[in-house]
Amino acid sequence: MKPNIFDIATKELSQDAFLAWLLSYAEPKNAGYDNKLHLCAQQLITELISTQINNFDDTIAKVEAGRQWNNIDVWVEVNDTYFIVIEDKTNTKHHSNQLTRYKDIATQWCLENSYKPPICIYIKTGNESLHTLNTVKDEGYSVYNRTHLVKLLNNHPEITNEIFIDFKERLLRLESENTQFLNKTIGDWVGADWQGFFQYVEKQISIVAWNYVNNPAGGFWCAVLNWDYWDDLYPVYVQLEEGKLCFKISTDPDEPVVMPLDVSKGQIRNELHTLIMKKAKEAGVKHIRRPNRFGSGNYMTVAVIDKENWLGSNDSIIDPVKVIETLTAYRKFLKNAIK
Repeated sequence: MKPNIFDIATKELSQDAFLAWLLSYAEPKNAGYDNKLHLCAQQLITELISTQINNFDDTIAKVEAGRQWNNIDVWVEVNDTYFIVIEDKTNTKHHSNQLTRYKDIATQWCLENSYKPPICIYIKTGNESLHTLNTVKDEGYSVYNRTHLVKLLNNHPEITNEIFIDFKERLLRLESENTQFLNKTIGDWVGADWQGFFQYVEKQISIVAWNYVNNPAGGFWCAVLNWDYWDDLYPVYVQLEEGKLCFKISTDPDEPVVMPLDVSKGQIRNELHTLIMKKAKEAGVKHIRRPNRFGSGNYMTVAVIDKENWLGSNDSIIDPVKVIETLTAYRKFLKNAIK
């Protein structure tokens, strides 16, 4: 494979630099250096502003872009009127109330400089669950994801700049990897396949969220399909832990759970396990078994279904329609079992 600078410079700072570099070409004075990049950059600015201002069609006559102003990843001033705030993410998520802080800083600056309210954008080139992206939107940011960016870059095939081409080719590869799970044997799935699969699932059925769990054993990708309450007290849910489907209960002290003083976590876990196994037998629901070992933490697995019984064997290709039907059925079973 041809060496690609963005396969080497994978940090978000490198992506910040690319975006600031490309956006700077929207300035009309820079069209003389590369008019093709200029047209692409102007289209990008139009699209970003249009996410919050319908029918934006102003002539873009003045542009200044930069990085790391008050910790804002990328900022753009347009026509001495619009101020764009870009929070740029590859594989990480927003944290520490940063979106609110950046928006507040930009809003104050816009008031002091007679600009319109800031256009706040969350650019995401990695994968992120709809749940967390919705929290971004709740903060007043528009999401401009990898698919949007790929479409924009593909709309300018005439550009021959090597930096631009390297960035586009890397994004195209990431986009392609996101759907390879549909044609790969399940035993060969890696992180990108699980992310693509979970994104497929959340588009077919409403789920809570999916994310990566980092732990001493090496970590795994997981998806929470539901969040129901047993006895109107304990959160109970179905969680996919890559190949394992788990029925779980939460006794996390941060949850609104008031555990009876005379009941231990182990007792609660065992009682739910017994209930699920009993209800499965009564309903003729197959493949639910006892975990290899019981834990006693805040999030405890009480029953499991092995990969081959809900997703497929290691040497098979996924049947996505059947899998969605299976997941829907198991989620419905749990909801009925805890009534």
